[in-house]
Amino acid sequence: MIREIVEKGDAVLTKRCHPVTRFDRKLALLLDDMRETLVESGGVGLAAPQVGILRRVALVMNEEEHIHELINPEIIETSGEQTGWEGCLSLPGMYGKVTRPMKVKVRAQDRNGNWFEVEDEGLTARCFCHELAHLDGHMFDELCERVYSVEEMDAVDQAEREGSQN
Repeated sequence: MIREIVEKGDAVLTKRCHPVTRFDRKLALLLDDMRETLVESGGVGLAAPQVGILRRVALVMNEEEHIHELINPEIIETSGEQTGWEGCLSLPGMYGKVTRPMKVKVRAQDRNGNWFEVEDEGLTARCFCHELAHLDGHMFDELCERVYSVEEMDAVDQAEREGSQN
């Protein structure tokens, strides 16, 4: 079932999520619904508070389009740095430049409660950081100087390209 995505301004997005303690059919349904919602939205990540659920659950799609299900996730290692544009399904049509680690390792549980680690870099590492921040009530716009519309973002990119050619 596709769930409604909560947008900025809803208090649920500012709250710290509770750990998952029951690995049951209800959790499996949440994960399945979140997967369907993520795919339908065209996004690359989705956290449970974005569908109104205050649980430590997030999905992250890597660059090969595999969706990682992360339950009770925590970042255990980072390295490097990257700065780039980010958007959010809960802040539609708005983007900001955010600096994140280049490489991130996450420890989490799967839908059956088994612990595992996953590591990635680039866009997927950025997505791990972005989605896990949602679980603590934070959004990307707290980390950038300002947010831009698509048109403004394109203008900034164009100006930067022109500046680098001179």
